[in-house]
Amino acid sequence: VTRETLDVDILIVGGGPAGMSAALRLAQLQKQRGGEALSIAVLEKSREPGAHALSGAVLDPAALRELIPDFQQKGAPLAAPVLADHVYFLTQGGRIAFPVVPPPLSNHGNFIISLNLFTRWLAQLVESEGIDIFTGFAGQDVLMDGARVVGVRTGERGIGRHGEQKPTFEPGVDVMAKVTIFCDGVR
Repeated sequence: VTRETLDVDILIVGGGPAGMSAALRLAQLQKQRGGEALSIAVLEKSREPGAHALSGAVLDPAALRELIPDFQQKGAPLAAPVLADHVYFLTQGGRIAFPVVPPPLSNHGNFIISLNLFTRWLAQLVESEGIDIFTGFAGQDVLMDGARVVGVRTGERGIGRHGEQKPTFEPGVDVMAKVTIFCDGVR
């Protein structure tokens, strides 16, 4: 099988909030450093950034403030600030309020967000920095040179349910990188 090869300086596998944040931070560091521009690419399995981030979340803005100090002016999709916290013990017939909110459950000052919208917003910032986002490609295999990671191979397309190659078969692409960062979700 003949495979296409794509060479980049830095490959980020996973285009969720962590991968997009890593790409954005690398772009910021590159601007500060000056010199020759590095080619940075993000590999995302979904058809568009954020498509696999389907839940809501409570966002502590501390890290976001460090990454993007003017995140609110740049249109960060913050649904609502958390103004109060309540914790209840649920019973069959009702609920009993906790007298004190345990510190890990205190979210006052944080924001309620849609991870989908948040990831899409981060992707727009990443693309505006000139970073390539390749959507629709899952990293299938880690490419090694001895004990060193040198990139990933994307999944093959056009494979039938029993493993046979369909007429639309396309072999995976080898994305080679000097540095590979894995940011592929919580699993």
